[in-house]
Amino acid sequence: MSEDGWRAFLTGEGVDDWVILHGGPTAVFKVGSLQEAALLAAAVAGIPGLGPRTLLTAVSDCLTVKLTREMWGTERAHLDVARMISTIARDHGAVADTAAVQEVQVAVAAKPDAIDLPFWRAALGYVPLHEDNCIDPLGQGSTVWMQDLDPSKPLAHAMHIDVSLAKEHIQARVAAAVAAGGRVVESVEAPSAWILADRSGNKVCLAAWPDGAKPAGPEQGA
Repeated sequence: MSEDGWRAFLTGEGVDDWVILHGGPTAVFKVGSLQEAALLAAAVAGIPGLGPRTLLTAVSDCLTVKLTREMWGTERAHLDVARMISTIARDHGAVADTAAVQEVQVAVAAKPDAIDLPFWRAALGYVPLHEDNCIDPLGQGSTVWMQDLDPSKPLAHAMHIDVSLAKEHIQARVAAAVAAGGRVVESVEAPSAWILADRSGNKVCLAAWPDGAKPAGPEQGA
């Protein structure tokens, strides 16, 4: 796995419609109907350079395009593919909406010697992507990945939700979650990531670091 393509995409020109999520370059194009979304999907599907993990999701008001399903699989060639898709979208009257771009994934944590990824793959009917995760072959469900728990922690296992967002919109999402009754558990990595919890203590990590957000330095965070 290489960071070259992912980093190149972050600094590339002509890809303002796109956000780098945990699952790679993603764009949401707003349309007027399911029929318009389907027509746009057909046009996008015809361009060269789409890979086997390209995912097109059409709903009544938008088409979501995911190029790789993993940021580590992003290649420099995806820049040209993304630009072509944006051009086709504009030709169809679709409007990119980076605020709508997101990805939800489930993180299952356990002590290193108790990681049980084969169980989760079998129970969910998922397929391997890498040695520490699995994906829905239909592209409908969240990616599930395994996270090592520090052996010194008293917990034997845990689970939390990750939400990957555009760096321009993550702070608004944090504010909305807090206004809805949540609380900030940890913000030392902000604005790269926040850990929030609901009233029962269930945690969610909101992350913008794949999209290029970096933690504030000591002088900003003081």
